[in-house]
Amino acid sequence: MAKKKDKSKFKEKLTYKYRLVVLNEETFEERFSFKLNRLNVFVLTGISAILLIGLTIILIAFTPLREYIPGYSSSKLKKQASDLIYKVDSLEQELTVNDVYIDNIREVLTGKVKDVNIDKDSIIEQLRIEDANLAPSVEDSIFRQEVEREDRFSVFEKATKMADLVFFTPVKGQVTDVYNPKEKHFAVDVAVTQNTPVKAAADGTVIFTGFTAETGFVMILEHAKNFITVYKHNAALHKEQGDLVKAGEVIADAGSTGTLTTGPHLHFEIWNDGYPVNPMNYIDFE
Repeated sequence: MAKKKDKSKFKEKLTYKYRLVVLNEETFEERFSFKLNRLNVFVLTGISAILLIGLTIILIAFTPLREYIPGYSSSKLKKQASDLIYKVDSLEQELTVNDVYIDNIREVLTGKVKDVNIDKDSIIEQLRIEDANLAPSVEDSIFRQEVEREDRFSVFEKATKMADLVFFTPVKGQVTDVYNPKEKHFAVDVAVTQNTPVKAAADGTVIFTGFTAETGFVMILEHAKNFITVYKHNAALHKEQGDLVKAGEVIADAGSTGTLTTGPHLHFEIWNDGYPVNPMNYIDFE
């Protein structure tokens, strides 16, 4: 019985009606009033809370306002991050290629090139064996005799005749050291005064500029027909990697930088198809 009474009292409390009146404070005139009970208040409060929560969820899920809430990421930032990842990957590949290229250029600068000797006579004999019907003409026989009287040549000497290209004299001066492949000196050293303008030997592109402890300021140009010219021991460089230069254009100042220098001079090299050639075959320095 006590439980039933408690339930009936609780129900009466929920359904007991109250009147809410709004009065004018000065005249006590009733403006408006309405009746309500506790149950209605609970129901209205619950519905209002549900509507407020639902509206908040809609704003967060379907409007850009969600980007201002901690924990939500921006779609624009995601796209930018994805693009940056692809760019970084591409840059890593380019850096790898550049590292390989610079390593090859470094070997050229330091003279780490292996001599390859070709036995010309053995090649001719092999051709005679493979083609027994090959009968040389009188002119061919005379030409062979002239070649046999010459010194044995290497791939370096062969490279000097691989292309016909006119070179401009980079500097004028006294030649103090000549081209000598046996001593790994693949250049001509020309003595000049300090800060003498060094000119490009031919039209080309600057593919390397830098400083090494042994050769000082160095510049390398790439020309047509697979030719490369190297300028070492400069006092200053006036061009950067990637610049286009014309034959005779000033690219550096001659100097005496690097530990291998003996005074102001230009160490000048010419390479063709990856092999050094004698610069004096192309240029008159004096």
